[in-house]
Amino acid sequence: MTNKMIQRTALAVGLVALLTLQACGTSTVSQRISGEGTAGEVVFPAQKDAWFKEGTFPNLDNLRRIAPGVTKDQLYDFVGRPHFSEGMGAVREWDYIFHFRTPTGVKTCQYKAIFDKHVVAQSFHWLPTDCADVLKVAAAPMPPAPVERVVARPAPKRVELSADALFAFDGSATSDLLPQGRQELDALAASLRGAQGVERIDITGHTDRLGSSRYNQQLSLARAATVRDYLVKAGVPARGIQVQGLGETAPKVQCAQANRNALIACLAPNRRVDISVQSAS
Repeated sequence: MTNKMIQRTALAVGLVALLTLQACGTSTVSQRISGEGTAGEVVFPAQKDAWFKEGTFPNLDNLRRIAPGVTKDQLYDFVGRPHFSEGMGAVREWDYIFHFRTPTGVKTCQYKAIFDKHVVAQSFHWLPTDCADVLKVAAAPMPPAPVERVVARPAPKRVELSADALFAFDGSATSDLLPQGRQELDALAASLRGAQGVERIDITGHTDRLGSSRYNQQLSLARAATVRDYLVKAGVPARGIQVQGLGETAPKVQCAQANRNALIACLAPNRRVDISVQSAS
């Protein structure tokens, strides 16, 4: 077979794959995607729902070339077709599963591109967020700064709230908050109102693995949003608060009890709402 025939065959296979994705494209999972290509709430699909579950080891130089304004054809050229059934047409987000080799082993990340109303990519997101660090290029050594100018940035303050203590079973609305949950949120709101230099508050909902991944994703996001709304109503400034739901994708414990009640009890640590508070000083 000649080189030209091989190239034509490869092109045909690629087109068939894209048309197949187009035919089975799914709706967006992120919430409130604007015409400018941003999302009010960024939601990542569960990795087990990917059609290409094994993911890829992307070319880092290609990833660094991705920036607001790239088209779907350019994105496809840089990192390939999306790993979830999202299509090539008017869909507003593409999701990938990427692997990176690090000094401590292989790190697996999810990567999302969100498109504007003209189907041009404008915003990009990582899960976990520190996956973006793999794209950083080591800078040239700089002279040490004077000691008096070095300002230590504090580590984020982290608070973990049990979803079982916050909400009635299977609940996520404000009306589902339990008395103990309201007390914990009131105490948290009081501490945040009195805190100095709060720059960002991240609220992340988690569930156990019982139920469908789609339902768990929605439940975790709804619970995170309810906690945000409660804190804002209690006087915490809404600016800088971000919410997301990770569903069952970030468990703290693994359980295999045959008895359902015992299994539910064992999985309790996975049902939670994590709050991270970043201050300037």
